[in-house]
Amino acid sequence: MTISVPVASTQSRLDIEDIRDNLVLFKDGSCCLILQSTAINFSLLSESEQDATIYSYAALLNSLTFSVQIVIKSQKKDISSYLSLLNAQKQTIKNPLLKIQLEKYYQFIQKIVQENEVLDKKFYLVIPFSSLELGISSTLGSAFKKKSASLPFSIDSIIQKAKNSLFPKRDHLISQLTRLGLKARQLTTPELIKLFYQAYNPDSGFVDFPDNAGYGAPLVTAAINLTPPPPEARKEGAHETQSPA
Repeated sequence: MTISVPVASTQSRLDIEDIRDNLVLFKDGSCCLILQSTAINFSLLSESEQDATIYSYAALLNSLTFSVQIVIKSQKKDISSYLSLLNAQKQTIKNPLLKIQLEKYYQFIQKIVQENEVLDKKFYLVIPFSSLELGISSTLGSAFKKKSASLPFSIDSIIQKAKNSLFPKRDHLISQLTRLGLKARQLTTPELIKLFYQAYNPDSGFVDFPDNAGYGAPLVTAAINLTPPPPEARKEGAHETQSPA
């Protein structure tokens, strides 16, 4: 006999169905592709360079035939590893003057961190793939979601159609960003898992995600054995717990 125990999961509250093949798949059948871009300091450019950047950005916007979402993520930067590196360098320097200068620099960095928040800004561009592109009308799609919580098509079919639609848009956007002097690249599956983990757990601290961890899936299952032991094992356990008269 198997005992059916409902196991609540926060993943059931999220809109994300899966992260696969460097794409984010949502529960309604839509997908998205996320690019991470570098940045330029516009205020440090000369007037002619600023004008060229504005014209290039206008050309990028005018060339778009699809929707794009720009996301700027600000996160407190962890520089403990950098401070540890400076501290290790102090131990190896034999020149007393250089050691004094490095000590002053070390204290200067510590003071900045204590008095101000050091933020790390990252820039993302999200290219969406609507579930309407699967050939499902909005009326039929809403009726389907009310009757069933599963995807309208198989995951492999949705991913393949999303790739055919998103990859040309990705290549076009990357080429246009290159004209602005920006470098963009598509986030991989492990990077997407890390991104959404930090987004949904902002107070979790600085969790280390090794690059070679080999994350294959973003979903986790509880290690709970819901199948009771066989009757023979229960009888043996009952005899062992009985105390002698």
